[in-house]
Amino acid sequence: MSLEGKRVAVLAEDYYQELELWYPALRLREAGAEVVIVGTGSSDSYTSKHGYPVTVDAAIDEVQPSDFDALVIPGGYAPDRLRRYPAVNSLARELCLGGKVVASICHGAWVLVSADVLRGRTATCFSGIKDDVINAGANYVDQEVVRDGNLITSREPDDLPAFCREIIAALEEKP
Repeated sequence: MSLEGKRVAVLAEDYYQELELWYPALRLREAGAEVVIVGTGSSDSYTSKHGYPVTVDAAIDEVQPSDFDALVIPGGYAPDRLRRYPAVNSLARELCLGGKVVASICHGAWVLVSADVLRGRTATCFSGIKDDVINAGANYVDQEVVRDGNLITSREPDDLPAFCREIIAALEEKP
């Protein structure tokens, strides 16, 4: 398995869930992808719910959808901040509608709600926001990982192994 030549954006903001950011970032790097940590531009680094820092490689206004083959949206409370930035929602929407891999876990689905890409799709998320996902037009299912075409969603940190396997498989299928 090699993801050499693939570029993946991982979104970051304060109060991100550390495993949901670091596990995919490290796993994708291990598989050969170039991982770019993208922040909102409000800071050069962000702190997780438990105080772990992440330094960003680029601000959202410095990147374009054409720069990436995939987007990973970690959970925690960061997605509630991320979705307030039109450029974040635009990136998620354009990548998703463009057929590129878009993956969210836990509260990350809040960004998908705000990007308006869930209508008619099957998805999962943290149970506390399932009503938001349903109200955004998704068919909600309670499974560790759900893949609906180029959209990949998971519920919680326990789902990370399946989540990352599905992201890697989806990226390997893309030329």
